[in-house]
Amino acid sequence: MLTDPETDLTLTRHVDASPEALFACWTTPQHMKQFFVPRPHQVTHAEVDLRVGGRFNTVMLVDGQEIPTFGVVLEIVAGRKLVFTDAYTEGWKPAPDPFMTAILTFEPDGDGAIFTAVARHRSAEARAQHEKMSFHEGWGVVVQQLEDYAKSL
Repeated sequence: MLTDPETDLTLTRHVDASPEALFACWTTPQHMKQFFVPRPHQVTHAEVDLRVGGRFNTVMLVDGQEIPTFGVVLEIVAGRKLVFTDAYTEGWKPAPDPFMTAILTFEPDGDGAIFTAVARHRSAEARAQHEKMSFHEGWGVVVQQLEDYAKSL
């Protein structure tokens, strides 16, 4: 996959869990609540309608503030790839202030997987904002939480 360093952020990690387990974690609401944001923050609500155009909604509790995010699934390759965005909401309704499109891949690697997250943004400024929000550190924590949780399944 080609990425654009002007607008994309990328994180790649080896994870000690199968691609199928990681995919299940990212696509099952009760699993998402266990890893989706760095602790002590939490996901209080998650909805995933796993089909192209289906909802991908979360409510995060960050420092006592609820942050709802509404989006849609754009692409699914069972066990290997998930793409979702907040540029649209369910029914392909354009979002008023989209932030990013996430492209997640789960590639087999021995007994585990190579997990890659690409965050695509509408502008270089949006990318810089996400990077300043500690993209690499935050997503790194999320991947560690994901690995720990996926191994427990």
